[in-house]
Amino acid sequence: MIKYDDALEILKKYNKESFHIQHGETVGYVMKYFALKYDPENADFWQIVGLLHDLDFEMYPDQHCVKQVEIMRQEGLSEEIINSTISHGYGLTGSTVKPEKQMEKILFASDELTGIIGAAALMRPSKSTLDMELKSLKKKFKDKKFAAGCSRDVIRQGAENLGWELDELLSETLEAMKDMERKFKNI
Repeated sequence: MIKYDDALEILKKYNKESFHIQHGETVGYVMKYFALKYDPENADFWQIVGLLHDLDFEMYPDQHCVKQVEIMRQEGLSEEIINSTISHGYGLTGSTVKPEKQMEKILFASDELTGIIGAAALMRPSKSTLDMELKSLKKKFKDKKFAAGCSRDVIRQGAENLGWELDELLSETLEAMKDMERKFKNI
C-alpha cells in the first residue's frame, strides 16, 4: 500500500491551493480517527482515502470523481483506493460507485461536515475547535447561509446511510477535529 508521505506528494502534484491540501489532510485525519474506533488495522488506508478523496477537484471541478479515476491509475494507486475515494461523490458528481463499506459511508458523511466545522472554528474568538461545543455546531449547521457551500442534505443523508443520528455524526466529527488540533498543537 502507498505510504502517507507519497500520497501527500500526489495530492500536492494535482493541488496547489493550500485550502485543498489542508482539506485533504483534515479529512484524512478525521478518517483515521474513525478507523481507530471501527477498523484499527486499516487506519492508514482510511487516512489515505481521506487525504486523496478530492484529488481531481482543484484541476477538474466539473469532472470531479471522474477524472480522478484516470489520475489515480496513472499514479499507480490501487482500485480499492480509487473506488473508495470516488464513492463520496455518488449521486453528487459523475461517480457511479455507491458508498457500501462503513469507511466509504463515513467519508461521504464527514467530508462536507469538516468544512462546516472548520468554518465555524474560524468564526470563534479562539479560531479553534477545542472550545467548540456540539450546541454551537448545531446552531451553525441549522444556519443555511453559514458555509453555504457545504451541503446539509449530504451530511444528513450520510448520517442516515450510517444508521447514526445526526447529533452522533456531528459530535464524533467535531471530536475528530479537536483531536487533530490537539495533536498539531501538542496539547
